[in-house]
Amino acid sequence: MFSFYSCFLSDTGHACFLYQNCNILFVLWLDFRRVPVEVFGFITCEDLILVLFSRLDNVSRGNLGAVKVLRDLLPEPGRLLFIYADLGDAKAVNKIFAENALDAVMHFAAVAYAGESTMEPLRYYHNITSNTLVVLEAMAAHKVKTLIYSSTCATYGEPVKMPITEQTPQLPINPYGKAKKMAEDIIIDFSKTTDMAVMILRYFNVIGSDPEGRLGEAPQPELRVHGRISGACFDAARGIIPGLKVKGIDYKTADGTCVRDYIDVTDLVDAHVKALAHAKPRKVGIYNVGTGKGRSVKEFVEACKKATGVDIKVEYLNRRPGDYAEVFSDPSKIKQELNWKAQYTDLKKSLQIAWKWQKSHLNGYSHS
Repeated sequence: MFSFYSCFLSDTGHACFLYQNCNILFVLWLDFRRVPVEVFGFITCEDLILVLFSRLDNVSRGNLGAVKVLRDLLPEPGRLLFIYADLGDAKAVNKIFAENALDAVMHFAAVAYAGESTMEPLRYYHNITSNTLVVLEAMAAHKVKTLIYSSTCATYGEPVKMPITEQTPQLPINPYGKAKKMAEDIIIDFSKTTDMAVMILRYFNVIGSDPEGRLGEAPQPELRVHGRISGACFDAARGIIPGLKVKGIDYKTADGTCVRDYIDVTDLVDAHVKALAHAKPRKVGIYNVGTGKGRSVKEFVEACKKATGVDIKVEYLNRRPGDYAEVFSDPSKIKQELNWKAQYTDLKKSLQIAWKWQKSHLNGYSHS
């Protein structure tokens, strides 16, 4: 039986919960000095803050500086422990399970750029689908019965009808979405042979930052070409890049730019708390995590201009491979079954919070 308190802190790249009376393995991924290193965060939940590297578009490229922030918040020995290993190394993964009595697994690890996935499909199928098999096999071998899995709205592809419900056909159009759907299928098939409690959360587009200003988004410089629109907007506002490049203005939407459902990371954290609370043996819960409202890229850019106070220069380019015109959720199922609803729906305010962190951390997690 899990018991826990409310969300403590979160940001676009990291999220924290305050739990008690449980042992949870967090399957994570960091990028340290440009070398990808799989990370498992295991914390004994005795009134502890837990860190999740849950950057939705980019869970594979976090920042060890954020770990230091959390360690500074929890300096006592044993309060926060990270175990570094390669998720593709089944021997190492099984060793972690063997040495720790685990109650649940939260699986976030994945490379997560739709465009990049069209250029490096094998990397995505290996990193997402194959590595999920390693996790499931370890769970089976060590009788860990609860799994919370981070999935994505990219599994739906480009639906004909909006909004997207959990019954919308999954027809992904890029290797990222396809790899995630394969992982979902494997999890569901495996769950039918066990008494596992499974929750699958299909994220929409995550924005925002820690309202307390402790954590924020700091991607590696070489990743900016693949990055999300919020990061690009901030880079343009800071003068790191000369302007914002909007890819695609001929979509069948009101203003020709893509429409997305932007969910604040603080709401996303709360969704995970609710999912863990409601996970039940022999049940698979699948939920969209979004606001239910679509915003165009042009709307997003205008909100970012207001949030930063900078008249960002915008250049319009051709479409990016693997993108789709319009995606927004119908979150009524998660509201009805988990009593969850997005609370932080003011786009400009979410961006203002994230911008505040950016301005006070000009060098990311290095000394600013």
